[in-house]
Amino acid sequence: RMQSETVAPVLKTVVVNAPRERAFKIFTEFLGGWWPSTHHIGKQPYETAILEGRLGGRWYERATDGTVCEWGRVLAWEPPSRLVLSWHLQPDWQYDPDPAKASEVEVRFIAESGASTRVELEHRLLERHGAGSDGMRTQVDSPGGWGKIVELYQSFVNGRDADGETSGE
Repeated sequence: RMQSETVAPVLKTVVVNAPRERAFKIFTEFLGGWWPSTHHIGKQPYETAILEGRLGGRWYERATDGTVCEWGRVLAWEPPSRLVLSWHLQPDWQYDPDPAKASEVEVRFIAESGASTRVELEHRLLERHGAGSDGMRTQVDSPGGWGKIVELYQSFVNGRDADGETSGE
């Protein structure tokens, strides 16, 4: 049988100052609070990002005029340990509803202690995007890609915990 070329997954990890349940809840229920407004595909001005917290739920953005652009679906919903999302955005950043052309984003929440959680985001099966898959991997692995996104999430979680002070490195 033919071997299809596999594209290495992109893995980004951050540790947040929150127990696992809270880390999961903020990632999923408050997606619009920390998702960067620069990262959207709609033609209209971006308003928020929404993740429907259930198996088969949608993952999408909403514009200020109410227009919705889907990004994918919830493939696994296992609070507070993990979720898996399908990523239907293609290398041209257009949505393709075909599941065979969707990669996957798995987010794992691993308790480091009672007060902190390691969050691992893995974007895999990028080869499903076909000819542009290497370019797509380069983009999601770039400084403005998943690394920036998980850092924004980390800042959002940590900023909501302490006494409003932002902690330096």
